[in-house]
Amino acid sequence: MKQKIKKDDIVTVITGKDKGKSGKVLKVFPDRDKVIVEKINFVKRHTKPSQKVAQGGIIEKEAQLSLSKVMLICGKCGKPTRVKIVTLADGKKTRACKKCNEMLDEK
Repeated sequence: MKQKIKKDDIVTVITGKDKGKSGKVLKVFPDRDKVIVEKINFVKRHTKPSQKVAQGGIIEKEAQLSLSKVMLICGKCGKPTRVKIVTLADGKKTRACKKCNEMLDEK
C-alpha cells in the first residue's frame, strides 16, 4: 500500500492518549505502517551510561505511532483530512486534500 504521509508533514493524532495533539512527522517506517511525530507519544527509557549516552538514567523520547492513529492536516483549510492521489496532466501523481482539493505536494 502506498504511504500517504511523508516526512515533514504536519499531522494530528485522532485516537489514543495524545488525541488532539499535532506535530511534524520526523520519521516514517513504511514497512511497519508506523511514524514518529515530534513531541507526541513520549516514553521513558531506562538507559545505562555508554559511549553514545554519557549520562545514564531515565530518558524521555518519542516512540513510534501507528499510521492509523494520525491524520494529515491540510495546509490550506487547516483541518485534518484524508488524502487522495491525483494524476496530473503530465502523468505525475500527487497528493490532494479530500475536503478542499488543494494539492499537498506543491513546493
